[in-house]
Amino acid sequence: MSNEPVHGAPPVVLTFAASDPSGATGMQADLLTLASMGCHPLSVVTAITVQDTTGVESVLPLEAEWVADQARCLLEDMPVDAFKIGALGSVENIAAIAEILADYPDVPLILDPVLSTGRGDTHATDAMTHALRDLLLPQTTIATPNGHELRLLAEQEDDEDPSAADCAERLVSAGCEFVLVTGTHEGTRDIVNTLYGKGGVVRTDTWARLPGPFVGAGCTLASAIAAMLANGLELSDAVREAQDYTWNALRKAYRPGMGHFLPDRLFWAREESDARGDDEAEPPRPADARGSH
Repeated sequence: MSNEPVHGAPPVVLTFAASDPSGATGMQADLLTLASMGCHPLSVVTAITVQDTTGVESVLPLEAEWVADQARCLLEDMPVDAFKIGALGSVENIAAIAEILADYPDVPLILDPVLSTGRGDTHATDAMTHALRDLLLPQTTIATPNGHELRLLAEQEDDEDPSAADCAERLVSAGCEFVLVTGTHEGTRDIVNTLYGKGGVVRTDTWARLPGPFVGAGCTLASAIAAMLANGLELSDAVREAQDYTWNALRKAYRPGMGHFLPDRLFWAREESDARGDDEAEPPRPADARGSH
């Protein structure tokens, strides 16, 4: 049987991520987002977690051989339009994935460096952070760190407090083509996301900060960028569209448990609640602070 894409089939995105049984983050968040944005998602599980909407209790990384076998089996069967990487579980998994992705240099790679969460959950050791920097960043099309993750990835002993621009420049110098620094963890009224490339700032987008607290926004954003790139958008446009999707998913967030609010990744498919009333004012729409291509 030919492995050529079937005419009319959706683009295919392969995600490497840990499984989150609550559906808030990780693999489940990726699958929901990718499917919602018109892609066929493939999944390689890197770790199994015990967690709910309040936090992570424990993580069991899969053996690197199992991770590699999942990926190679899929890649021998189907052409892939984009890769998305989340929490990887171990240094061995990072090395195995980096080796596999080296065979696909022309396929966009979106790296969500899941080092810690807003809830304080730690997903990466120092050794894993170094492995991400050394093995995966040079292969990455776009990384999507928050300010804390950015500084961890770009850490240098001789700098006490480097700026976001300096840190992004270091990641670009390390081989990452673009870095989208998200402002979700900053104490600002609005959220400012800045896209950096080899020439510095590519675009800056400002979004009204929504009430939370949320979990899963980072997974949603990175997966949405992967989906937009797989659908053929140019990178700057893909970043803008993915931010718009994520903001609206957070605007429609819901709280199914006792913890954080979850993005509604299928917000566009749901009807407005009659209880809100037809005349209720919508929250302020996002506005670009600046955009350039």
